[in-house]
Formats: sequence, C-alpha cells, structure tokens
Amino acid sequence: MQPPVLPMLAKRVAEVPAGAGWIFEPKWDGFRAVVFRDGDELLIQSRDTKPLNRYFPELIGPLKAQLPERCVVDGEIVIVRPRGMDGALSLDFDALQLRVHPAASRVKMLAETTPASVVFFDALCVGERDLRGEGFAVRRAELERMLAKAKAPIHITPTTRETVVAVDWFHRFEGAGLDGMMAKREAGAYEADKRSMLKVKHERDCDCVVAGFRWHKGGEGTAVGSLLLGLFDAAGSLQHVGVCASFTAAKRRELVSFLEPHREGAGWAEGGDGQRMPGGQSRWSQGKDLSWQPLRVELVVEVAYEHMQGSRFRHMAQFRRWRMDKPVKDCTYAQLEVVAPMELQEIFAGEG
Repeated sequence: MQPPVLPMLAKRVAEVPAGAGWIFEPKWDGFRAVVFRDGDELLIQSRDTKPLNRYFPELIGPLKAQLPERCVVDGEIVIVRPRGMDGALSLDFDALQLRVHPAASRVKMLAETTPASVVFFDALCVGERDLRGEGFAVRRAELERMLAKAKAPIHITPTTRETVVAVDWFHRFEGAGLDGMMAKREAGAYEADKRSMLKVKHERDCDCVVAGFRWHKGGEGTAVGSLLLGLFDAAGSLQHVGVCASFTAAKRRELVSFLEPHREGAGWAEGGDGQRMPGGQSRWSQGKDLSWQPLRVELVVEVAYEHMQGSRFRHMAQFRRWRMDKPVKDCTYAQLEVVAPMELQEIFAGEG
C-alpha cells in the first residue's frame, strides 16, 4: 500500500445507533493522521494527504519503535494537558493548532513543551496483508495485536459493543474535550474518502449578542455572510465567541435590511487585555479578508453549538432564531452548560 490514502469519513447522525452489529468508540478532537511505516521510512499523512512529520518530530522515534516493521494505521494526533485546579487531563486543540508552524525552531520548542500523542483506531495494512477489505472487527483485532505493548505517547482508543456504555461515554467524555462518539459496523470494510462511519456530536443552545457581521464573498452591500457573536464575561466585558453562518441566499439578502437600523453609532465593546479583535489577521487567516461591520449591542440570537474550546465555540454555531424577548445583559457565559471532565488517566497512563 502506497501513500497517499484518503481516510474513511463519517456521516453525522442525531443519536447513538441502537441494535447489534456496532462497535463504538470516542471521537477524538485532534488532527487525523494515517501513518505509513516501511522499515526506517515513516510518513505521517494528514486528512488532506499532506505530510505532518516536520510538525511532530517527537512522535517519529516512538512510532518507529512500537509499530510493526511494515504497516499502515489510522488515528488522531492529540495534545493532552492538565486543566483546572484538580489537574484532570483534557484535550487541548488550541495547543495542537500552534504546532503547525513554519519555523523549525518554534516547532522544536513546542515539541518539548507541549508534546503530542497519537491515538490509533484502525489498521489498514500489516506486512503484506491489505486489511481494507476485512470487517472492522477483524481490523480492530489486528490493531490490538500490533499495539498490545504500546506505551505513551502511542495509544489505542477504547471501544465497546454496548449501546448503553456508548451513551454513557458520550456524556462523560465531553468534559475532557472529546468530540462525541463514533459508530462503526463490525463487518464494515475500510472505504477511503467515503462516509461509511457514523458520528454523534454534542449540540446545545445559547443566546448570544450579535455585535457585527461580515459581508458575503462577492456580495458586499447586498448579502450578509456571517454574524459575529459575543457573550459578556463576569466583569461585564463583551467577548467574541465565534460566528454563525450557513444562511440561504434569500436569508443573506434579507439580513442586509434587517441589520441596517442597528449599524449607526455601533462599536465593539472590547474584552480583556490581549483579546484579538474579531476580523484581525492571524497565522490561520492566511491573508483572507476578515473585515467586519459593527452593530450596536442590542440584538440577541439563539444559536446551536457543539462545545466550547476555551472561551469560544469550537466550531461554527448554527442560527436558530432571533430572541427579541431576551435582554442583551442576559447573554453571559453563565448560561452555558459546564461539563465535568472525565479522567483520561486510564487511556493516557504514563503521559508526562
């Protein structure tokens, strides 16, 4: 098997599927990685087939030491760090993003201060044997065999065939930063670039201040692209928490006239020290036009979100409805559901 190989993908569903024939596992919030090893040659391939070796040099040695001489395995690169006063372990996606840096010196420093781990959940090939046509139960058994003696920073994801256990994991694991649950057919083959797995992700409601908007690409003055969302912190400062978009073309045009009365005399209420203003350039914006139009702080929108990453929404929020009955002052972080972290020590035993 030669790289590149596009990884198998997942289709989103509303709940953990019931019935026999499923294998469930946590959905890790990291960088997808297909790892190829052939003797001394090793390639860490990203989801979009780019090489990741240079960004995670601390993984090269352990992967060569612990993987079979010839194999292809599928997994997720994560960073696990203690969070909170009790030091419970949690995934840190923000720290993981910082690892993709153009400067070799920066990469070296971060590899030492925020080392990554890799969690494997599938085996595509071992030796001369192509496993992609085998059922997942067979591939999982082969993965367990090849990683039976694995130690940090190499791990194998836990699995269960019990729906009740999967539902329990779905709720308990979230506090540690995991992204939801995966469901795979026991007899399902590995189908590259096809949505043959199922994923169940968290979704919650939140009322946010609409503090600004961006014009839709190619539609300045005629179509709204996204709404900028804010929440008040404990000190009463409005903090940027994310955006919501995914409007129909008709809705984008309608929003132009709806928002117009709220534009005059508008200005962003800045948050705490060091807060990067929405629309500011960063390493991740890659020169894109992120300019935005401020609105007076008086509109409230209900959005659906999956979970928080620090003080912001991890993914783009989804528009639900306007809340004309909701006072702006009630749009605070206090309304968010706080999920207690599930300890990851059992999975990440031996991590520094």
